[in-house]
Order: sequence, then structure tokens, then C-alpha cells
Amino acid sequence: MEMLNPSTKSKLINLLSHLAGWIIFFSLIIGFISRSPGNDSFVISKIFSPPFLIFSFTFLSLFYLNYFILIPQLYLKKKYLVYIISILAFFILVYYVQPFDRLMTMNPPVNRQHFTEEREMRPPPPGQQGGKPRNRDINSIILFVTVWSMSTAIPIIRQWRLAEKKALEAEAEKVSAELSFLKSQINPHFLFNTLNNIYSMALTKNENTAPSIMKLSNIMRYVTDDAAEDFVLLESEIDCIKDYIDLQRLRSGKKTNVLLELNNNVKEAKIPPLILMTFVENAFKYGISNHEASEIVIRISSGNNVISFFCQNKLFESKKNIERNGIGISNAKRRLQHLYPDKYSLEIARDNGLFTVELRLQT
Repeated sequence: MEMLNPSTKSKLINLLSHLAGWIIFFSLIIGFISRSPGNDSFVISKIFSPPFLIFSFTFLSLFYLNYFILIPQLYLKKKYLVYIISILAFFILVYYVQPFDRLMTMNPPVNRQHFTEEREMRPPPPGQQGGKPRNRDINSIILFVTVWSMSTAIPIIRQWRLAEKKALEAEAEKVSAELSFLKSQINPHFLFNTLNNIYSMALTKNENTAPSIMKLSNIMRYVTDDAAEDFVLLESEIDCIKDYIDLQRLRSGKKTNVLLELNNNVKEAKIPPLILMTFVENAFKYGISNHEASEIVIRISSGNNVISFFCQNKLFESKKNIERNGIGISNAKRRLQHLYPDKYSLEIARDNGLFTVELRLQT
């Protein structure tokens, strides 16, 4: 047997739910009739009697008229005045038709005369006019309110859930599109800076140009392949950082000391691609000098479902304007907000000539 598609399955569940609801509703009414005085027999015959058919038609019509027409065409289109007038009109109709009272006073033929005589012998109730009792069918009103409320609540809740689903889908599409846009900004930004470094080495005919190209090839493979995913292994990110550091060491020589500290738990953790690379690249961009010695400290650890990253570099006088770092750090912050809402902490400080980044991610 073929599996039902989601749309057909939803319609079938909706149909069965309505059918089960009405079965329960009419079962309660039939049970109430059968227990009332003088109505302890002929239950089957009463189901097909005119009063029961009128009762059933009244409340079925009220439910589905409101469900399929009044709610979609009036209430959901904010035609509230017309909708309220419709409610009042049907309320008055039920008040005067009194479908439940007619159903409950339905008696077997053998007992009809007995109940008629007994009713005639009773003293007239207060409020009687012209010798005719004013019978107010409060049960029909209660049933009217119940049925109308259900026929109103079901489509409104369904509409609300549909609107909420569409809003969530739109938000997810927006986040996905924005993340793709941010990553498309990060990749050329990073490659542009790296190619500039290799170009400078090629102009000076540096013997390390070829090894630099090989390092760049490894980085580009990571950027173009792995960075297409939302999350990658932390180990892959660290490998890219190592290649980048080696590439920068070839360019800067012995004047730059890079301290990279790792723990042994980095193989299992996952992380958004190029998140850490952004801060490492920023450290090399603003934390090294061709004339002065510099040091960059990088610590990466993982454990207890937490990834910790620390990066610190010296700020040189001519490069203190960190606002020129472009879109790298600002994009990293936005990606973290999307991918780790309330599950990350990022502290960036500029103290005593040092630029420090501390990042903690809950995985």
C-alpha cells in the first residue's frame, strides 16, 4: 500500500476528527434522552424522528456554516460587524426554534396522553401569559454557544498555526540566505588578503613562494568545499589555521612569534567554518610588523560541550584603527547570533596595546 502524501493524510485526519467529534456529541445527546423520564424506550425510532432530525440539522448547519463560510469570509477578513450580526441572528433562531426542548419533550405514543394530562394539571408558572407557558430552552442556548465556539476556535487555531509556520519558514529562509551571503563575503575577503601576501613574495622572488602557493591550495580547498556546510569538524578548522599560520610565517620571517596551543579533544567537536579563521586573520593583519618583533597567542580547546578560543596580538601604532578590519569580525558576530543564539559569549578587548578575543561556544 502506497504511503499517503502529507496533504491527503492531513485531510483524512481532519475528516476522521470531525466524524469522531460528532459521534461523541450525538452519543451524549442520545444517552441523555434515553435516561430522561418517559423516554426509556424507542431510542432507535427517535433517532429518525422529525425532532431529532431538526436538532441534528440545526447544529450541524450552524457548525459548518460558521466553519466554512462565516469565519473565512467575515471574521478572518475583519468584517467583524457583519459577523456579530450573523451570530445574533442565529442565536435568535435557536432561541425560538428550541431544538433541544422539542427533542426532550418527544414521548412514545403510548405515554403522550399521560404527560399531556399531567402537564395540564400543573399550576401555571410565574410569567405565564394567556394561559400558555413560556418555556425558555436554556439547553439549546448552551449547545449553541458550545458548537459555535468550537466551529470558531478550530479554523482560527488552524489559521494561526499556518501563519506561525509560514513565519518560521520565512525566518529560516531569511537566516539561511543571510548566512550564505555572509559566507560569500568571508571567502573572497580572506582569499584577497592571502593572494596579496603571495603577490608581494613573488615580486621579491622569495624562494618560499612555491610552498606558499601549496599552503594556499590547502586553504582554498577548505574554503570552497568544507565552508559550504553550516558546521565542520573543529579539526578541519584548525588545519586551515595551521596552514594560514605557516603561510604567514613564510612572509613575516623570524620577527613574528606565533604560539598555537591545542588540547586533545578537538577531533570530535564541530564549529561553523571560518569562524575562528576570521579572528586569526585579523590578528595577523593588525598584529605584525615588518620592522618590529611581534607575538600572536592562539589557544583552542574543547571539552564538556564547550569550545574555547583565545587570540591575542599586539596593536602597532600605525594599525590601531581596528575599524578598518572590514567585514570580517562584524560578519563573524552576525553568524554567531544566527547559529548560537544564547549559546555563545564573545569578548573583544583593546587594553595596554593588546587586542584580545575570547570566544566560548556551547555545542
